Amino acid sequence: MPSEITPLPSAQWPYLVILIRLALALALGLLLGLERERRGKEAGLRTFGFIALLGALGGSLGESFALLAFVLTGMLAVLLNIQTLRAGEGTELTTSAAMLVTCMAGILCGQGHTITPAAVMVISTALLAWKERLAGFSMGLTEGELRSALLLAILAIVIYPALPTGAIGPWQIFEPRAAWITVILIASIGFVNYVLWKLYGARGTELSGFFGGLVNSNFTVIEMVTRVRESQGRFADPAYRGILIATSAMVVRNATLLLLLAPLALLEATGAFTLMLAASAALVLTSHLRASGANARETADIKLALPFSLAVALKYGALFLVLHMVGILMQREYGAAGFYSVTLVGGLLSSASAVAAAATMASQGEISPVVAGNGAVLASLTSIAFSLSFVLRARHRGLTRRLALSMLAVAAAGALGLILSSELRELLGPWITTLSRPK
Repeated sequence: MPSEITPLPSAQWPYLVILIRLALALALGLLLGLERERRGKEAGLRTFGFIALLGALGGSLGESFALLAFVLTGMLAVLLNIQTLRAGEGTELTTSAAMLVTCMAGILCGQGHTITPAAVMVISTALLAWKERLAGFSMGLTEGELRSALLLAILAIVIYPALPTGAIGPWQIFEPRAAWITVILIASIGFVNYVLWKLYGARGTELSGFFGGLVNSNFTVIEMVTRVRESQGRFADPAYRGILIATSAMVVRNATLLLLLAPLALLEATGAFTLMLAASAALVLTSHLRASGANARETADIKLALPFSLAVALKYGALFLVLHMVGILMQREYGAAGFYSVTLVGGLLSSASAVAAAATMASQGEISPVVAGNGAVLASLTSIAFSLSFVLRARHRGLTRRLALSMLAVAAAGALGLILSSELRELLGPWITTLSRPK
């Protein structure tokens, strides 16, 4: 009598392909399991290796088996917590979450993904390994700093996608998204450097001046000058170096804005920015060599305000919009001269906003990269001259005279860079045009 049993369907997996997927899942599971093993957790190296393999097999078999593998991992996490509770050791929520993440990464490996599960597991292992450092950093956060971070996230993730795209208004000069992305960019630079400031502290005047200059060079100059006045001039030499370094940091920040928003404009301004930084570095090095031991040990303790707040966002946004719209109108009516006049005034208020406005206009084709690069250098030079006015508050003739001469030298270097760039452009212009002409 013939058998009525129907054979089950079968599929032959490509051996090398499935072997690579299982090997990747196992390696990622062992990576995270190694960290748990070193901390003496119940679920360690072998457990996480098995979970990753289980997920990889489930992902290779299909969605139903992938879901089954995830459910089984969840049951294993529940059993782990029951065991630790009975032993009086509390719950293992972090290890349980790591087990679920490992299973999901294994499923992705089983489905043929490589970069995504690898990135997830490396990040997860880093979060577990940096437990103490992250905990110490979070405990040191103030309520105001946390609110600033949340506000920055809301502005970037919630408000930005809701803004209309393209130019709006009767003259087609107002682009909400372009203005908002610039606000987010400037605020993010300040926020990142504020975090660096908090992590490393005020390790000397030079470090203080650099981080402070990246956030707000004028505020840093005011703080340095206040320290000079309070110390009755004993802080003059360190303050001199700190102010020069803050000025250099401002130049680096403006160059970074050009690089991110209009790289061709940065190419035009590279010569001026490079010479300005070289002049500042030479002056700082000379001061270091001449500094006495007592003054060299002085340090600045600059208390920066919060790097990001609603008031700062509104100020940057309004200033950028005004400079952007007025700059476009002046450019249309009076050409490059009109744009330069707006940039000159903008540099007094905020060189970062003025540079961002110039770069955005260049990226939109409203002005040429040459004009944008020159405007960025002009805004930086204006900011240097404006910061020098704060030095007068120190009432220290020696410091005022030294900084005036030094900043004049830095400004002269920037002007020389613009002249050399212009001469080089005129010299190479016909040659470049000939090479680019179609044959």
